[in-house]
Amino acid sequence: MSDAATLTRLAAYASIATALILGGLKLWATFATGSTAMLGSLADTSLDLVASIATLVAVSIAAQPADANHRFGHGKAEALAAIFQVILISLSATAIAFRGMMALIEGRETQAANEGIIVSVIAIAATMALVAWQRLVVSRTGSIAIEADQMHYQSDLLLNLAVIAALVLDQYLGLTGADPLFGLAIAAWLVWGAWGTGSKAIDHLMDREWPQEKRRKLVEIAAQCPELASLHDLRTRTSGRQDFVQFHVDVPGAMTVAEAHEITGKVEADLRAHFPDLDIVIHIDPEGHIDQPDNPLTEADEFEKLDKQR
Repeated sequence: MSDAATLTRLAAYASIATALILGGLKLWATFATGSTAMLGSLADTSLDLVASIATLVAVSIAAQPADANHRFGHGKAEALAAIFQVILISLSATAIAFRGMMALIEGRETQAANEGIIVSVIAIAATMALVAWQRLVVSRTGSIAIEADQMHYQSDLLLNLAVIAALVLDQYLGLTGADPLFGLAIAAWLVWGAWGTGSKAIDHLMDREWPQEKRRKLVEIAAQCPELASLHDLRTRTSGRQDFVQFHVDVPGAMTVAEAHEITGKVEADLRAHFPDLDIVIHIDPEGHIDQPDNPLTEADEFEKLDKQR
């Protein structure tokens, strides 16, 4: 198992352990306080547990090497796990918003605020430690599943702060409507986070092109090879931790196949040095060959400018 796969699995195990501990504490605090905001936090932690289990399964599948039935690997399992998290978050937000509206209509009050505040402080400390570990793992692996899980737990920090604020305002300052209003705010925050996570996961599933800056960097590196006359029809995508690139290059027509192979091999090595886990396909065209570009995002003009600067 690679180091990246080991790190992602450890991060998933840490998420599951954290969710189990905090879920137990929040379940007790919800019954003790009757707080809608605390219930929202409990629901979110419960979904954290389910989502973290799904993340563990996803990163385990994504770590498997390419096989006869999945020649491009299993990286999209991470994006599927992120979509699953989005569905759970959306359902949770709907339930929390409904309970918050009912609490406002009924004028429901909270009780035993101290217990809820203590549990929320413990949850904040545990979540901060988990998020710090997840951030380290994401920086080293680029895992979209762990990143989605990290974003979810980052929202937990705000959720727990909201619970503390709701209980203080409701119990100590007499603002009875504060708790359900914070519950509604939590629901809105969950929906906002789900939108961002879902958009990124869909980009992976739909093979969205790399950001323009990342594409430009690749072209700049390839342009450093003096034997290449042009680069065009660049296509890029990302699946899990794996980047995929394919493009056409022009070489002198009199060049032998062996010489062209050696040049493209050098280009591949240079690109992999800057883009780890890169899968590259380079198509060779004879210089002067003209075909209809099949990719509207062509880098031919950019490559020509860089070529003149060499």
